Amino acid sequence: MTEEQWVVVDKVQGQLLAELLRGLLEAQGITVYLNQEGAAHAYAVAVGTLGMVEIMVPTSQVPNARQILIEYYRGDFNNIEFEEPDPDKDL
Repeated sequence: MTEEQWVVVDKVQGQLLAELLRGLLEAQGITVYLNQEGAAHAYAVAVGTLGMVEIMVPTSQVPNARQILIEYYRGDFNNIEFEEPDPDKDL
């Protein structure tokens, strides 16, 4: 059995956007690892190239992750309305 490799599917500026995209991908069942330069992470640098965060996923999930990121950047997730959960409804 071969071990999965991790592939960079996007590079974003800052931890906040990286965490947002991680949540979006994980909500779709994709495993995500965020990679940031050690010094930038230690000192919370969010500017320049030190502020870049790599979004990495396993090779088997690359096509799905890239499609979700395309949809995100295209704006497909804008204006989504969420409903309050119904406490009387069975889960």
